[in-house]
Amino acid sequence: MYRLISKLVIYRNLGEGCILYRLADICRRFQSGEYVKEGLVTEIYEEINRLLQISTSYGFDKNLWHNYLAFIIAMTENPFTLVSEKVGANEGTVNEFAKGDFAIFRKLFDYDFSEMERALEINCFDIILHYKAVGKSEQIFNKSVSQKVQELSRSIEHAGDEVEMYQIVTGFYRKYGVGKFGLNKAFRIAGGEDGGEILEPITSTGDMVLSDLVGYESQKQKLIENTQAFVEGRQANNVLLYGDAGTGKSTSVKAILNQYYGQGLRMIEVYKHQFKDLSKVIAQVKNRNYRFIIYMDDLSFEEFEIEYKYLKAVIEGGLETKPENVLIYATSNRRHLIRETWSDRSDMSQDELHRSDTMQEKLSLAGRFGVSIGFFKPSQKEYFDIVTTLAARYPEISLSQEELCREANKWELSHGGISGRTAEQFIRYLLGKASV
Repeated sequence: MYRLISKLVIYRNLGEGCILYRLADICRRFQSGEYVKEGLVTEIYEEINRLLQISTSYGFDKNLWHNYLAFIIAMTENPFTLVSEKVGANEGTVNEFAKGDFAIFRKLFDYDFSEMERALEINCFDIILHYKAVGKSEQIFNKSVSQKVQELSRSIEHAGDEVEMYQIVTGFYRKYGVGKFGLNKAFRIAGGEDGGEILEPITSTGDMVLSDLVGYESQKQKLIENTQAFVEGRQANNVLLYGDAGTGKSTSVKAILNQYYGQGLRMIEVYKHQFKDLSKVIAQVKNRNYRFIIYMDDLSFEEFEIEYKYLKAVIEGGLETKPENVLIYATSNRRHLIRETWSDRSDMSQDELHRSDTMQEKLSLAGRFGVSIGFFKPSQKEYFDIVTTLAARYPEISLSQEELCREANKWELSHGGISGRTAEQFIRYLLGKASV
């Protein structure tokens, strides 16, 4: 194995600490006889433990060795994989090096660990080659990445040679992308200290779709039109979704991600205390072959908070223009985002000569969102429509429409008033009772 991976060219820089390199070194020492049995077995179990951790994180099953090698191929970012992400299979001398690497990976797929297992009296490799994973909640692993990597693994298993494998892998890159941006839907700021990656994947984003949100058809249509233009490379605007709490603003944005993920849309969740890192985030994504929405949930500022100045500069007004593959979507209960006082609206103030300038400063942030979409508290009739529509999705709820509305009315009186969120909470309450 060590001689094989020492000949890698395109996929050479995997990191000396990766499982593949560590196992290769173990195999090298075993074949040369330069080992103590107990110590080598301990090292093998350490790498198997690391492999199991990765497999659990991504929900891998059956042949974990094949899944791990496919994971390496899917996640490695280098000039060849990034170009393949944009154009798929392409002409060029570098392809000869790539095919050479794929021939090596094909041999790694078929690598025989049985001689080492017999000599060391272990069977851990045989176990991981025929693994049966324990069923897990999707909250524990990233289903999107898991499915794609296992699809690639199965395709490589059936590849006849490196030429066929080249077509499989470049086709995978063209269809799904490469690395964390290719395989994941959403990201958050991780820190990025000491030059590390500033963005980390969010492993579970939910599977909500726009039809889950009852009503608000005109609002959803505005959001769809703007996002559709964005993913198709046409001109689009930053979007502010504002209005009453519990009306579906955040749900709409998450549903938009699910709807357009297959067309290259990705989302980055940012909180206001992280606005100082926005320029780093944009620098990392501006040259990628995806469309990124920077998502700010429940955005608002008090008078003493100045983080909005970072946001204003990023949206519009800084020396460096915002790249065409980045938009900002924000939700807020406040139309103008920044708290205003009555004194802001009067030039008569003891502490500032031109108070109207302060008001314009505060209003200018909301003005930088080209599309503003209002989500407001439903009427009682609309509230009952939401309740009955949601209830119809669950056969276990057996109340009549009249009973539903009567109970829903009682519920909202003691649970925060009329809203879509209140209706959803009421339905969950009924489902909880039905399952007893």
